Amino acid sequence: MQKAIIFGLIGGLGMFLLGMQIMSEGLQKAAGKRLRRILEIMTSKAILGVIAGAGVTAIIQSSSATTVMTVGFVNAGLMTLRQAIGVIMGANIGTTITAQLLAQTMAFDLGELALPAIGVGFAMTFMTKNKKIKYTGQVLLGFGLLFYGMDTMKEAVRPLRGNPDFINIMATFGKNPFLGILAGIVMTAVVQSSSATIAILISLASTGLLDIHAAIPILFGDNIGTTITAILATLGTNTNAKRTAVSHALFNIAGTIIFMVALPVYTSIVLRTSSEIASQIANAHTLFNISSTLILLPFVSLIEKGAIKLVPGKPEGELQKVKYIDENMLKTPSIALAQVAKEMVRIASIAQENIQNATDCFLRNDESLMEKVVDQEELVDQLEEEVVVFLAKLAQEPITLSQSKRIANLLHAINDIERVSDHAEGIVRIAKLKIERQLPFSEQAIDDLKHMFKEVDLTFAKAVKALNEDNIMLAEEVVIQEDKIDLLEKRYRKAHIERMNEARCSAESGIVFLDIISNYERIGDHATNIAHVVIENS
Repeated sequence: MQKAIIFGLIGGLGMFLLGMQIMSEGLQKAAGKRLRRILEIMTSKAILGVIAGAGVTAIIQSSSATTVMTVGFVNAGLMTLRQAIGVIMGANIGTTITAQLLAQTMAFDLGELALPAIGVGFAMTFMTKNKKIKYTGQVLLGFGLLFYGMDTMKEAVRPLRGNPDFINIMATFGKNPFLGILAGIVMTAVVQSSSATIAILISLASTGLLDIHAAIPILFGDNIGTTITAILATLGTNTNAKRTAVSHALFNIAGTIIFMVALPVYTSIVLRTSSEIASQIANAHTLFNISSTLILLPFVSLIEKGAIKLVPGKPEGELQKVKYIDENMLKTPSIALAQVAKEMVRIASIAQENIQNATDCFLRNDESLMEKVVDQEELVDQLEEEVVVFLAKLAQEPITLSQSKRIANLLHAINDIERVSDHAEGIVRIAKLKIERQLPFSEQAIDDLKHMFKEVDLTFAKAVKALNEDNIMLAEEVVIQEDKIDLLEKRYRKAHIERMNEARCSAESGIVFLDIISNYERIGDHATNIAHVVIENS
């Protein structure tokens, strides 16, 4: 009997969590770029952050995932601590949808549809190539597994109705709510999902093992326990990211304190919302999170100050490492890919500055720039390696075919950006030779180099902007402009060879000149490759 209960509860919970994961992946794939658009509406106004957090969580069905993602954005410097607090408040509201779905399953006995949903969802997922049908099937398959897991847990704990010891333990949570809160914290910290803990609560309550008085304190503990996921995600992150996770805990703890003070009134309100215990638990969860947000939203600045007090130290400045990507984003591929593009634009700007410095070093005989170019080139190499590793990890996540293609294109593009920086180092080596040997250059040669650099710099800047904005028209302009660079290289090469033949230029200076314009022409080629990534992604 005991083994059957334990295995039934663990197996049911496993199916529930698997269903949540599959459903979340399907919803994310169906949502695609909409996730990014929702997050882009965030401003300094906390209320918009609440709306965005609720919206994203409603789509991906995981407040932990939204919170972890938010920690990643703060760590990348894309979001302030105050904005993040609003998003976290919204995430708490968004996650209540899962509990409401579970309650309706119990109320209308939708569990009977679990197996048909699994069958139909499986067929839609694995027997068609149509993306919309596949993603819809994945969501349906996830729902089916989720409901079946709920039914399995419900049936597993049914024999406990006759166990007086277990009934006494459950009753203790009602008599001593602090024990209930502690139980909720521990349960959620272990399974790393407040939705799963609430599913267990509903399973116990629907078989008569738990009443609303015992369920509510455990529910409060669930909300505190779910913050542990975000706290774990801050390991290795910066100060503000740690403060974000702490602010999540402060918000949920503050909400729990407020509702514990008003527990009798709160419980009586919950009892009036429905006659079904499953719906009462779901409604208690929704009421707690919405009310906590409404009460605490005006005090965002106090929560922020509290987090700063608990996590002292100055926020780190821009370190010599990736800024816009974070491993916490891997579970949301559409957002991760958008952030990779931003990181690549940042790296490209470093490479572009490096070409400018290398050219100035050559034209002005400025040896002070040499070391900077070499240092920046090493930085680009390091950042490129981190982006490649991130994309490799992202490729191992459940992604769509178009996302897989996008990853391949971005890998090519980051290689092109790194090669551009390599050319900066190459130009510096040529500049060093010119300075050491005091090689003379005619005014015409210098003018030609300046003109070609201007065209190359403009073309590369356009390619980077096209990548940043996903602008196909701009990318097509780059392809056209690269032809112009090729023609310039041929024209200047021919003219310089003529100067050499006429003894107006030394052979050594001539070789240096030809090496420089060859480097510029190759930079133009790399710019075109980046533009093709944008065009192929359309």
